[in-house]
Amino acid sequence: MHRGKGMKFVGDSRVPGLEFRQPNVPKDYSEYPGKTEAFWPNFLLKEWMIGSVFLIGYLLLTVAHPSPLEGQADPTNTAYIPLPDWYFLFLYQLLKYQFASGPFNIVGAIIVPGLAFGALMLAPFLDRGPERRPSKRPLPTGFMILAIVAIIFLTWESVANHDWEAAEAQGQITEEVEIDTTDPGYEVYSGAACISCHGDNLEGAVGPTLVGTGLTPEEISEIAVNGIEKDGAQVMPPSWDGTDEDLQVLAEFISGLEAE
Repeated sequence: MHRGKGMKFVGDSRVPGLEFRQPNVPKDYSEYPGKTEAFWPNFLLKEWMIGSVFLIGYLLLTVAHPSPLEGQADPTNTAYIPLPDWYFLFLYQLLKYQFASGPFNIVGAIIVPGLAFGALMLAPFLDRGPERRPSKRPLPTGFMILAIVAIIFLTWESVANHDWEAAEAQGQITEEVEIDTTDPGYEVYSGAACISCHGDNLEGAVGPTLVGTGLTPEEISEIAVNGIEKDGAQVMPPSWDGTDEDLQVLAEFISGLEAE
């Protein structure tokens, strides 16, 4: 055998050389237009861009409309009307109904939400077909429409039936005012039933604050004697049982208190 003839050199395919390396490019999905694409970087880049737009939008909303601050929580205030965040209003409203409150509180707090979230978890297993049209997927479409309608209805009912005026008044931050405890009006106040509802410094407790009411002495006397009614309900009962002279002193004292 002559040198260079009849001899072949075969490379080992298990050890690819530089000539076998392919650049890191996504696969070609042109055969399936609009149905699939490469996760990196096509799909991930789109998701990141959409998420960034929403994040910037939320940040701008928080700057333009900051969250309102309320007074410090008082666990002894039984008249406080709680209100959850907007995305929990439908559950809050659900607990107001007779079938989901009182002795049936477990139904509204655990069973109904558990069934709803359980159905959401089982959604991928209820319809495993490849069909994308909603009309061809009755179970998932029906559950989705039912959930959306229920959430919108309960949220609307919660907003419509909430006493926003009372909630706004009870959450206001009132500045501390130095009360002259030697004033004859304060002596009458501390000896009457007013102090148990409106606090030692008239800052409010079960009842609202009496500082900066903007009421005249005559209006304050009228409220103390006859109370306050709203929508046919007694918001403040008649509470004065003293003399007219003491009532005049008390009314002038409260009327003269102004927030600093």
